[in-house]
Amino acid sequence: MKKWRCTICNYVHEGETPPEKCPICKAPASKFVLMEPSADEISAMRIKELEKQIAEQKIIIEQNKGKMAKLYDKFQDLIVKHHAHPISVHFPNGLLPVAVLLFVLAILLKMDTLSYAGFYNLFFVMITLPFVLFAGYAEWIRKYNKAMTSLFVIKIAAAALTTILCIFNVLWYLVVPDVLSSSLAWLFIIFNIVMLAGAGIAGHLGGKLVFKD
Repeated sequence: MKKWRCTICNYVHEGETPPEKCPICKAPASKFVLMEPSADEISAMRIKELEKQIAEQKIIIEQNKGKMAKLYDKFQDLIVKHHAHPISVHFPNGLLPVAVLLFVLAILLKMDTLSYAGFYNLFFVMITLPFVLFAGYAEWIRKYNKAMTSLFVIKIAAAALTTILCIFNVLWYLVVPDVLSSSLAWLFIIFNIVMLAGAGIAGHLGGKLVFKD
């Protein structure tokens, strides 16, 4: 808001234009001069403008959050509708036994080729696990309302164990590529068998949910 000062009596008028006549001394509009804002007023205006911009940004962020939340919910609904978890879980459940078998054969037959094949199977399982776990999480929320019965507790724990050991075994192999020809070979196999057992338990309980058996 502009401020106009009467040069006769120093009356201050606020508005876009000066008044036709000073209400105090009756001086005409020509006797009014535009006042420059003080440093405090400039700071106050800048703060007010900044607060306005922040408020507008908050509104935009909240609107974007709402859109993202809707997309996220829609994505979860699609995952549950098309049975993404029961389908995708076949990848780790099918490849993990193959990987462990190849590792055991690599030790017994002393063949590096089998060791590499086992690692590639295990690595592929690791990169598919995030989607498998997310699909399972979506199904747990949408279909089972986050139920925490003993079945779900064991299934979640088994899935977590499988994931942790899968990542651990992949990293172990990457750091020590010749682990299967070292003194720690059978310890590596034990970790893989425990991982496989976790996947088996999670898969068995998942089958109970799907087939209601």
